[in-house]
Parts: sequence; structure tokens; C-alpha cells
Amino acid sequence: MSTNVTVLLEKINNGDDSAPEKLLPVVYDELRKLAAGYLKNERPGHTLQATALVHEAYIRLVDWERVSWQNRAHFFAVAAQVMRNILVDHARRKRSEIHGGNLQKLALDEAISFSQSQEVDLVDLDDALQDLEKLDERQAKIVELRFFAGLTIEETAHAIGVSTMTISREWNFAKAWLYRRLNNE
Repeated sequence: MSTNVTVLLEKINNGDDSAPEKLLPVVYDELRKLAAGYLKNERPGHTLQATALVHEAYIRLVDWERVSWQNRAHFFAVAAQVMRNILVDHARRKRSEIHGGNLQKLALDEAISFSQSQEVDLVDLDDALQDLEKLDERQAKIVELRFFAGLTIEETAHAIGVSTMTISREWNFAKAWLYRRLNNE
């Protein structure tokens, strides 16, 4: 399957107009799992469903005219970022509609070594990740891939193109930095 995705991405890069339509069935299940992973951290009764999130993300992904897809890992890394952006945009709209009420929360469980009872506002987490990105772009990408996309250390290392040892070390630093930032320390 990985080869099919890469071949179709190459066709998209080369301007094959039929390739995006062929790509969706090949990547749909994985995108759906990714979307489900994002939404499991959302509050109950969230108005976005996994299917809608997949379709919105896919439309944004294949509509990028100047993206040069490198491989399957690159595609899913960008998909994870696009889904995160969609959810954060949705949370910001809700926040502005209700101005401080009923904010979207997500549990930061063992993924970043917080207790399971601690919750963080999705918009606050996105703001913290943007701050982290200014300090260390790779660490922010690692958090995005590990926490939001649910990739393993090995998958993250492959997607970013560094060793698993580097990912483990930077993942630990990023978790500690986020913990301090989100707890205003």
C-alpha cells in the first residue's frame, strides 16, 4: 500500500488530474484512523465527526497546487497538521461564539506525561505548540506527529528523517517544555 500511495503522490506532483481521485480510497482508512485519534481527545458531543474531518482535510491536501509530495510519510505528516488546523480553527470559532464558555478540552494523558485528569484547552495547546515551533521547529513537529497523529517513535523518526534516539530525546524535551508552558511555570 505504501508504494501505491507514493506512486499516486508522484502522479499528483506530475500534474495527473485523475490521481487525487485515485488516492482517496487508498489513504482513506488511515486518514480516518488519524481523524478518530484527534477526535477521541475532544469533548463529548463535538460537532465535527471523523468522516467530515477526513473529507475537509483531504480537500485541503489535494488542493495545494505547489506541494511537492516526497512520500507517504510526508503526506500523512501534512495530513496530521491539516487536521490539527481544522480542529483548532473550529475551536477558535466556538470560543469566539461563546466567548469563554464551553471551551473544547482535550485530555493530555500519558502522551505528554500529564495525569489523566488534567485537561488543556485545544486553543491553548495550539498556542503553546506555535511558541515551541518558534524555539524548535522539529520538536513542535514531533509533538504534532506523536500526540496528534499518534505515530510511534519509529514512524516519527521515519517521517522526519532522523534517528529514533533523536526523536526520543527531543520528544522528552518537548513534553517537559509543554508541561511548563501549559502550567504557566
